Amino acid sequence: MSWHLEHMAALDFEASDKDPETARIVTCALILGGVGRSVDARTWLLSPGIPMEPEAIKVHGITDEYAAEHGMPAEQGVGEIAKAIAEVVAAGVPLVGHNIGGYDLNLLDRECRRHLGDSLEGICRQPLTRVVDTLVLDKHAAPYRRRVSEKQGPYQMRTSAETYGLPWDEEAAHGAEYDALQSARVAYRIGAIAHTRPEDRPDWVQQLRNRRGPYDRFNDLAFVDVEELHRRQIGWAAASAASYQSWLRNAAKSGDKHDPNAVIDGSWPLRLVEAGDSA
Repeated sequence: MSWHLEHMAALDFEASDKDPETARIVTCALILGGVGRSVDARTWLLSPGIPMEPEAIKVHGITDEYAAEHGMPAEQGVGEIAKAIAEVVAAGVPLVGHNIGGYDLNLLDRECRRHLGDSLEGICRQPLTRVVDTLVLDKHAAPYRRRVSEKQGPYQMRTSAETYGLPWDEEAAHGAEYDALQSARVAYRIGAIAHTRPEDRPDWVQQLRNRRGPYDRFNDLAFVDVEELHRRQIGWAAASAASYQSWLRNAAKSGDKHDPNAVIDGSWPLRLVEAGDSA
């Protein structure tokens, strides 16, 4: 079976800040579904136990007061989420999300260490080897995309959704359930294009082939199982991070974002924990 037709578990978090090393989970959505399958959604609201950054509140709309009053204790919530993820992993169901390997799984891993005394993979009792990250796939298959606007980046969730022909509801966006569903839909659309004959792919994909050589990168996503796709994403994520690091270190290209000592970690889907992290 083509990887995009598999039963999948879409995962998304909203959190107290944007750094997975320090952030605390506020909401989580885990949605099981797939082509021809009914949707089973589970959601959680947690009290993070620390003040949230104002920018995070602007994104997801949940205040400190609301989370404290209505959210479950962080340790209980993290335990329930980790158990649900472990069951999905044990069943061999792929985890899918947008930037799931850059943010969501690392956030959950740090929260597991913080509240449960074990890593996410320790709780799952096996390494994560069936992860589908739509950010990694989109960057690889359709590289060099320009920003949509000053506020909308080239590979953020909305841009990816709209690129692959999905409608976008800005009022519903940045809720964990909506974003999780959209990531699963993007994964399906990417997979569908990859498994379409190159000459029958959308015009915008045909045009991509002429920008940096004749090879259509969607071919790299076709006719592989989830485990092989996972392995390929490890390499693509590392290459993307190395490219961004090189750009940041190049003053002529990066301008006011120039950082001669920039280090971008390309580990995927989990980053190593440094001593003292996840306190």
